[in-house]
Amino acid sequence: MPPLLEARGIVKSFGKVRALRGADFTVEHGEVVALVGDNGAGKSTLVKVLSGVEQPDAGEIRFEGEPVAIASPHAARDLGIETVYQDLALAAELDPASNLFLGRELYRGGVLGRLGFLDKRAMRREAGQTFGSLQVRIEDVGAPVATLSGGQRQGIAVSRAVRWASKVVFMDEPTAALGVVQTRNVLDLIRRVREQGLSVVLISHNMPEVLEVADRIEVLRLGERVAQFKRGDVTMEDIVGAMTGALGRAA
Repeated sequence: MPPLLEARGIVKSFGKVRALRGADFTVEHGEVVALVGDNGAGKSTLVKVLSGVEQPDAGEIRFEGEPVAIASPHAARDLGIETVYQDLALAAELDPASNLFLGRELYRGGVLGRLGFLDKRAMRREAGQTFGSLQVRIEDVGAPVATLSGGQRQGIAVSRAVRWASKVVFMDEPTAALGVVQTRNVLDLIRRVREQGLSVVLISHNMPEVLEVADRIEVLRLGERVAQFKRGDVTMEDIVGAMTGALGRAA
């Protein structure tokens, strides 16, 4: 079976800055793969290319073995790819259900729907089912997101991605700025996403977390993939060595 998502020789420049220099990356079916690298390694640019935010200057993207052009975030979503960005992209004044359906609202049937009346009851019901399936605890689903904790907001953002993704979810630094308990909840949430059959791409600087939840680790350095590891075959020193160049290349 071919990989679910594969980048081959991706090149991307911004003016004179060459962010990606022939980067490769592979996502297998039903796995958590961590994408790691030092600042400036090209992680964010590669994720933007694979999620349709940026277009590559050269290289190929393959999805389930077939070449594809991911021309926009909408094109990525059509393939079943969703992204949880570090800023979460939540509307703070709206409640969790409204955020889950943001841009994909459900409308009431008949004339009321044609007049633009939202079916808030249906959205809250489906949101509750999504939160429940992922064990995301939201005590007051009618409260504005701004009043919720950082861990709850992260859970809402992940739930939104999972609600609409059918293949893969990118998570950019999902535990940044969270406390110990909230971080544990997010790591457990990543496992539950994988258990639902989705692949997860985890972008993180936190090596203990990477080693805890990732099935595989791919390392970018200076815009290229320099190492691939399986979790059971690697140490933190190996990963850091690949990130800094001390280890050289490791397949």
